[in-house]
Amino acid sequence: MTNMTKPPALGENTEVSALIEVLNKAGQRLEELTAGEVDSVAGTDGRMFVLQHAQEQLRSNETTRQAAILNALPAHIALLDPQGLIISVNEGWQQFADLNMLIDSKHGVGTNYLEICDLAIGNNAIEAEQVAEGIRSVLVGSEQSFMIEYPCHSPTQQHWFLMTVTPLTNSSTGGAVVMHVNITQRKQAEERLHYLALAMDGTTDAIYLIDRATMKYVHVNDAACNLHNKQRDQMIAMPPWEVNLTNRAALESVYDDLIASGLPAKPIEYMRRRLDGSQMWIELRQQAELSEERWKIIVVERDITERREAGARLHRMAHYDVLTGLPNRKLFYEALSKALIASATDNRLVSVLFIDLDHFKIVNDTLGHAIGDELLVQFSNRLVQCVRIRDTVGRLGGDEFAIILVMEDESHNPSIVANKIREILRIPFDLKGHEMTVTASIGITIHPDDASDTETLIKYADTAMYRAKHAGRDTYRFFTAQMNVEMLARLDLENALHKAVLNHEFILYYQPKVDIKSGRVSGLEALIRWQRPGKGLVSPAEFIPVLEESSLIVTVGSWVIQQVCKQIDLWIHSSIGQIQVSVNVSSRQFSEGDLQKEIFKALGDNNVPANLLELELTESTLMMNTNQTIETLENLKRKGLQISIDDFGTGYSSLAYLRRFPIDKLKIDIAFIRNITSDPDDAAMALAIIRIAHSLKLDVIAEGVETIAQLDYLKKYECDQIQGYLFSRPLPLLELEKLLLDKNAITE
Repeated sequence: MTNMTKPPALGENTEVSALIEVLNKAGQRLEELTAGEVDSVAGTDGRMFVLQHAQEQLRSNETTRQAAILNALPAHIALLDPQGLIISVNEGWQQFADLNMLIDSKHGVGTNYLEICDLAIGNNAIEAEQVAEGIRSVLVGSEQSFMIEYPCHSPTQQHWFLMTVTPLTNSSTGGAVVMHVNITQRKQAEERLHYLALAMDGTTDAIYLIDRATMKYVHVNDAACNLHNKQRDQMIAMPPWEVNLTNRAALESVYDDLIASGLPAKPIEYMRRRLDGSQMWIELRQQAELSEERWKIIVVERDITERREAGARLHRMAHYDVLTGLPNRKLFYEALSKALIASATDNRLVSVLFIDLDHFKIVNDTLGHAIGDELLVQFSNRLVQCVRIRDTVGRLGGDEFAIILVMEDESHNPSIVANKIREILRIPFDLKGHEMTVTASIGITIHPDDASDTETLIKYADTAMYRAKHAGRDTYRFFTAQMNVEMLARLDLENALHKAVLNHEFILYYQPKVDIKSGRVSGLEALIRWQRPGKGLVSPAEFIPVLEESSLIVTVGSWVIQQVCKQIDLWIHSSIGQIQVSVNVSSRQFSEGDLQKEIFKALGDNNVPANLLELELTESTLMMNTNQTIETLENLKRKGLQISIDDFGTGYSSLAYLRRFPIDKLKIDIAFIRNITSDPDDAAMALAIIRIAHSLKLDVIAEGVETIAQLDYLKKYECDQIQGYLFSRPLPLLELEKLLLDKNAITE
């Protein structure tokens, strides 16, 4: 016996109490049967003989009966005489002694239990002394019982026992019953509960264990106590319905439904107040578990405030312009689509005003982007003042704004609103000490007269706005058929692009990506350029939108992938070595081309490892034909390709789609990087993107990094890679290779 611990009070162990009761009753009955009324039979020897014989028979029968009772009990039992001598043991004692090679062949009968304890040495001496003292107190009648728990390290296995010593009879000197009850399962359950409690206390989630039958807490962890600012014993004493701010009947109904369903309850999100009065969002999870034939309810409360706030920020980023707070392009298009549907039922006209600030580029170039941004913010505030609450004002990008007007009567027609905008711009802007007056050019289209779909209405309004600019600015124009002249110019550009494909007029530039920790080039982005005959290098902003709107993007995109793979193979066999290159992929390459086949062919033709090719997709591309896109990306991912989301934060920006798609990286849009060191909102959004990406095990690339301050901020918050003019602009092939070789030489 080692490491003895004090057991629960005698009345707390019902199994042991029952055993003691049986033994005591057996002893009492034995005394009653053997106690002769000698005086009543002393007169006749024959009657005395008969009586003595009867008493002996009764004793024999009762002894047999007592042995049967003792052998049937699930305990190891020894009977001691008043001096502590073992006078009898039951079969359980014998079997345990045989199994574990204890005592002797007689199983200790005739051995003095007290002497065994007195002779104990070493680690067991103190506990043995305690046991001997307890047995003596029962034998002399000073105590009615003695109990102790102890582990038994036998040669075969380890058990835990509860030792109970009680009087053999009601007599104070009639010996004692020593019982050893195996409590190993109970101790193991207690140990499991102990480790479970440690695990529960190790989590920040508030966890409650509730016994359904009693509707009382079995255990609450530290987080639950902290949440309610109470000690554990205070929490245990509280009814669960008071903690949940409900009533008992309602809570019992919830728990019974959990038990009946056999399934965990769906997570519930709700808001509650912290002790300091601030609000927090809680995710509640509940389930029922059957343990030791009793139903336990497991309740987990998780603080999801940060997740909700991050989700809200991303939702706002997806639908609202970061700078002005107005609906962004995506939300504006959705609002226009709903307005057109509603107009079909009430026969109202819908007008779209496309607004562009005149000479805004000059403001940016002369006074800087900070002043330009301030102008956009103040201008957006003035625009809102020109319309009704039911109208929609949005920022489509840059200095381009748009308004949706529902034309109910002549008092609110687009001409009146356009003139309001012009008049309100007559008031000078105070731009951080710079006083400035600006004008705007406005293009107007009307549904259903000009077009019946959102894309065409906005395109025609854009065309009309450019006509207003050509008319001298600070005016407005309605879209008319005569404006198709500009459309012809667009067609001319498309024809030139068709020839460019046939005549191989496109070339590739490459912009390095840099690992933020090592400072070395970690990859490249391939960027297409057009060398148009007679016009030189054409800006991608001029021709890529046309490629996107035509089927040419599929052909050009396929050419880019093939050229990149060829170049990767050339680098592999040169002093540059292996380097990963990303290419931009449009939505039409998914829907109209066979992107998967083209990529596999390009990799195979050039013997390029798939992990050296990375695809960059915009959020809008992911949302086009989602199921097909997911299937294609998963096939490419299995091959080993890397998948990156470009311009993250300007489109859908949903956590749900991030989980659905096999994504490796996120590129933070330059709009959030530009003012990351001066605008708290931009900084918070960039930080939220980094943290969410890392929580999903995604790498983060920041594009448009131009200053050391931006780099330091991104490095501080563990952004993985950067891309921008701070390190290098997009370079033609020869300049790029020189840079790569120079960088390698420096780092080595």
